[in-house]
Amino acid sequence: MPSRPSKRLQTFSNPAPERDFRIHMEIPEFTCLCPMTGQPDFATLVLDYIADRLCVELKSLKLYIWSYRDEGAFHEAVTNKILDDLVAATKPRWMRLEAKFNVGIQEALNPLLDRLQPYPFEKLRALIGGHTPNPALKPINLSIGEPKHPTPALVRDALSGALDGLATYPATAGTPALRQAIAAWLERRYGIPKPDAETQVLPVNGTREALFAFAQTVLSPGARVVCPNPFYQIYEGAALLAGGTPIYEENFLNIKDWRGVQLLYVCSPANPSGKVLDVEDWKRLFELSDRHGFAIASDECYSEIYFDRPPLGALEAAFKLNRKNYERLVAFSSLSKRSNCPGMRSGFAAGDPALIKKFLLYRTYHGSAMSLPVQQASVAAWGDEKHVIENRRLYAEKFKAVFPLIREPLQTGMPDGGFYLWIRTPGDDAEFTRRLHHQYNVLVLPGSFLARDSGGTNPGRNHIRVALVATIAECVEAAGRLMQLAKNG
Repeated sequence: MPSRPSKRLQTFSNPAPERDFRIHMEIPEFTCLCPMTGQPDFATLVLDYIADRLCVELKSLKLYIWSYRDEGAFHEAVTNKILDDLVAATKPRWMRLEAKFNVGIQEALNPLLDRLQPYPFEKLRALIGGHTPNPALKPINLSIGEPKHPTPALVRDALSGALDGLATYPATAGTPALRQAIAAWLERRYGIPKPDAETQVLPVNGTREALFAFAQTVLSPGARVVCPNPFYQIYEGAALLAGGTPIYEENFLNIKDWRGVQLLYVCSPANPSGKVLDVEDWKRLFELSDRHGFAIASDECYSEIYFDRPPLGALEAAFKLNRKNYERLVAFSSLSKRSNCPGMRSGFAAGDPALIKKFLLYRTYHGSAMSLPVQQASVAAWGDEKHVIENRRLYAEKFKAVFPLIREPLQTGMPDGGFYLWIRTPGDDAEFTRRLHHQYNVLVLPGSFLARDSGGTNPGRNHIRVALVATIAECVEAAGRLMQLAKNG
């Protein structure tokens, strides 16, 4: 139990007789500690009435309640009693009371969570819910970008051979062997000087969590964050939960006001269009970063799936433009698409050593260390290119078979990279998706679910994203069904 306050102690009647309940109030700080016992799993209720923390408003007092169990009714009785006695006993002078506190119970949740949008796949489930797809046709799911090719044997063998590492806590910075393997791969892949494995490379648990965590590292509350549009929704969620404001722009060069921008997300090859930024695009972005001081997070998880020439990487572009220390730039990549092991959650962040240092500090507290068996398997994956070449061949075969089948009234183009077809539909994308699933048992993702309205338009509207991750036969069959719906209207 907390020690008795020096200024005042009050004990109120217990609204729940089966519990030990006492209130400690210290005047004028208005800090109440309410220990509750009676169950083996001890819970603590903490109520802060401190004006300079903005817990008190003119006519209401917001309560932030921590509890390990669902005790809403108990909390409501307790807090109403506390507030009645608090007002009567203290008559606080630091605010004008028009009547008495309007009591509202608020759970101890981050209010920024309320700003998050439903994830695209939640919207998709709601869209297709309530109807049964055509049972005469085999279901084909091309809605999610999850690789379906087999994980290479060398990766599985390395993972299973390193299971003794499960008995050891891994370091957040990763093993020297993994950092060196990533640095060596960057040197080979992009023709850049080998990055310093100690200061410019950091293993991460896949690009998804790293792209999210990076925003928490570099943003201050109220910052603006530029996202591509359409985009991977993690960028938006990362900005919102860091207290920032997302700015959605299909073409970054159209942005006129860069004030307050602290972070810009780039995806190249892009999800969903497959477009790759060229060196002139990067030159303009670097000039903007130099002028306005924002960091650039380059999402390159699709970089190893291409059909002509290897996509230009952010670090490669920076080196070609004589930005040798990668100022304000961090590139992110992973093994999920490259090596068909999305379940390993293994990737890296590399670039500006000052940003990497701060990112490591954040991740040390975040608890983001990669397990040692996964690190060992990752070393094997980054060190081998044969399986990557074979993976590209399989995707190239799918595109070669499917791309010619997509004709009027559908419209599409061959992507520079990635495994998506970004197809324009003759009408509303959500309705097209719903009917495609209902009538033809093919599931794709509406393009409008991947974008936000900006400048009066949603750039994903009247598009669908088709992930060619199933077998080549299924992809061809799905393309045929797509065309049937498009032609039949």
